[in-house]
Amino acid sequence: MSSRKFVPIAAALSLVVAAVLWLTLRTPELYVQGTYVFGTRVQLAVYGVSLEHAQQDADAVFAHFRSMHRELHAWQPSEVTALNQSIAAGTPFQATPELAAILRHARALSLQTQGLFDPGIGRLVRLWGFQADQFDTQPPSRESVLREHASHPRIADLTISDSGVVASANRAVALDLGGYAKGWSLDEAAAILRQRGVKNALVDVGGNLLAIGTKGGAPWRVGIQDPRKAGTLATLELRDGEAIGTSGDYARFYRSNGVRYCHIIDPRTGFPATLSESVTVLVRPGPHAGALSDGASKAPFVAGPALAMSFASKVGVDSVLLVDAQGRVWVSAPMAERVQFTDPTLRPARLE
Repeated sequence: MSSRKFVPIAAALSLVVAAVLWLTLRTPELYVQGTYVFGTRVQLAVYGVSLEHAQQDADAVFAHFRSMHRELHAWQPSEVTALNQSIAAGTPFQATPELAAILRHARALSLQTQGLFDPGIGRLVRLWGFQADQFDTQPPSRESVLREHASHPRIADLTISDSGVVASANRAVALDLGGYAKGWSLDEAAAILRQRGVKNALVDVGGNLLAIGTKGGAPWRVGIQDPRKAGTLATLELRDGEAIGTSGDYARFYRSNGVRYCHIIDPRTGFPATLSESVTVLVRPGPHAGALSDGASKAPFVAGPALAMSFASKVGVDSVLLVDAQGRVWVSAPMAERVQFTDPTLRPARLE
């Protein structure tokens, strides 16, 4: 989870996916409120309701986010750290229904992506210094990475019973849901808002966004952050029920001896992924569109442009924008139909 800069509405937001809607905050029908949770800036925009109701809606969503953050934290005392302690001790763990549901879906997504998305490698994430508010500036030794990786931790090693009892034969598994919880929270927020009668809203959790309805009859227009300079690379219109998420190497990283180490670890090697600068996926409406928008960007990021669509298609995603390690922009055909690039002269390569 990462911290991102929040700037006034007259300027572009420096988010993984920056919501252009904030520029229209002066519209009386649009209420926007933000807070800081999951280690990042989150925002909720509600259209067409009274100020009092919009504030109550935002309070309900943010209270739920804070509860999720406490229970899913990877390195401060939480249900997830208690689960990891049980796994390390070789004892079963009784998860809450909420955590059990998240683990089932995350495990299924990991299996679909042949392990390129894998929240079970928390010990490797910690070894690289990314389970902290301030990242280490020195990478671990190659020997320590290879030693940790040799235990082959993976979320697929978990068994989750119908009653929510979680166990693992591999004691090296440690859950870190930082690459999935933000997306899951989008779906939770959408459910809360719909239960409260909200028909038009945009939820933004650290650059993962989900749209409900419209903004005054028009789709919600959002922006995709350029991974190497301030401002947006492209914009697109987000329709009712759609979600968009980005994985990038530019929000959580450190440099050592001129080498950039990002927080997205390649489960195949135990080392940070190096083939992409950012990957954005657009997900069709569905019961877990938000969670998928977060998890589905990881495997294409790790795989790079040559194999990105192979892994995206495994989870039903066909709209992908990728910036590779050399800064070249790639788009799939469905995404090309939706995005408008800030630079009209840009000619992206085609993801196949």
